[in-house]
Amino acid sequence: MTNKVDIHYCTGCRWLLRSAWMAQELLTTFEDEISELSLHPGTGGIFEVWVNDKRIWSRKEDGGFPEITKLKQLVRDQVSPDRSLGHSDKKPEASE
Repeated sequence: MTNKVDIHYCTGCRWLLRSAWMAQELLTTFEDEISELSLHPGTGGIFEVWVNDKRIWSRKEDGGFPEITKLKQLVRDQVSPDRSLGHSDKKPEASE
């Protein structure tokens, strides 16, 4: 199966470098699972990540930018749900 990731970012907000960094992280982590990754310049404060035409992150709806470990988990859940992300997968321990 081919997996496509799209990152939509706001040019007016100067989020190209953040988007490119996240793209690099995803391509490095999922080099065998992602067949295509595209950056889409936009306006209006947009920052969204889509995997196979399903939105997995919206800055406006999810309250900011994802931590890279969270973004990798969200992408993994779409492209390779059984895959371990190693240290990025560790859940925070519950406080008592």
